[in-house]
Parts: sequence; structure tokens; C-alpha cells
Amino acid sequence: MPIRTNRGRTAVYRRLWGWPLRSPRHLVGTLVVLAVVLTALGILLPKAIGKPGQTANGPGASATATSRPGVAAPVTVTSTLPPRLTSVPAPSSAPPDQDGVRVAKEWVTAWANHPDGTTTEQWLTRLRPYTTEEYFAGELTTVDPANITATRVSGEPQVASSFAGSMDVDVPTDGPKVRVTVVKTNPGWRVTKYTQAG
Repeated sequence: MPIRTNRGRTAVYRRLWGWPLRSPRHLVGTLVVLAVVLTALGILLPKAIGKPGQTANGPGASATATSRPGVAAPVTVTSTLPPRLTSVPAPSSAPPDQDGVRVAKEWVTAWANHPDGTTTEQWLTRLRPYTTEEYFAGELTTVDPANITATRVSGEPQVASSFAGSMDVDVPTDGPKVRVTVVKTNPGWRVTKYTQAG
């Protein structure tokens, strides 16, 4: 019977653990083999064990089948949040406000008033009392009054649509018909947009 000594086993272990450290090539080779083994385990183990939440009876198994000692029963999550609105209700129409109609007409009167030699600043100054600050400082500053063909209002304004806080008003001129959108603000009705047809 052979004699077994710790010295012999220690020498074998030292050779196994010392081999990767003998040269950089051995170390890189060892790291590559370890990476391959760990990747294979990461792929194969979940398949062998099964997906979480799946019981031995399959995905359609009842909750009572999983109620074993030491195994937690599935928890049903219920949300207390209100249901999400899928659409915003349309604003309800309201009778036209004559102050808003008057502001629309006065705005178009100032808009069409641009005799030769009128600067953009002078034209904008006449529109300012009837215009919201956002519109006055934004898109309206890009309009060149020299390109406006209308010179005066030629008829009475007609309300195209009317809601509690806004109205679309069509104002005829000697050029195109102008549709003005007015909104109710703290200081009163103000123009927030206009378009011209024709």
C-alpha cells in the first residue's frame, strides 16, 4: 500500500494553482477559459432550472400548486391610481362675447392701417393694446406690414366659433378676409393668432 503524504498533495495543488502565474500567456489562457465557462453556466443554468414564476405544472398552473411550505405565494399587485384619460373632452361652446368681437375688429383695423412710410415698430405699437404678450413678442414680429394688401375693414365681423374663453372671428377687409383668434385674459380679450384667406 503506497504511503500518502501531505507533501505530495501540496505539490500537486501548487502546480495547479501556480500554472496560470508562470507566464502572461498562461494567465490570459486561464482567464479566457474561465470566461467561457462562466458564460456557458449563465446560459445553461436558467434553462435547466426554469424561468422564474413558472411552476412544474407549466405557466398555467394555479396558485394553489405553488403553495408549499417555504415557498411564498404569488402576490397580486393592484394599482390605486385613477384610470388614464384617453381623450380630453372638447370645450363646450358659449354665446359670443361682444367685447371679444370688438377687440377682434379693432385689432384688424390697426393691422390694416399701414400707410406708406410706416415702420414695423410703429405698426406693432398700434397692435400692442389688443395682442397677448406672447404673440406680440413672437410670431407677430416677423410680419412685414408692407406685404399686407388690406388697408381698411370693409364690413362687420362674424363669429366663426365661440367658447367660454376663446373665439374665432372673421373680419372682412378690402383685401383678404382675416380670421382672428381672441382669448380671454386678466386684462380682457386679446388676440393670440390671425390668418388671412385670399
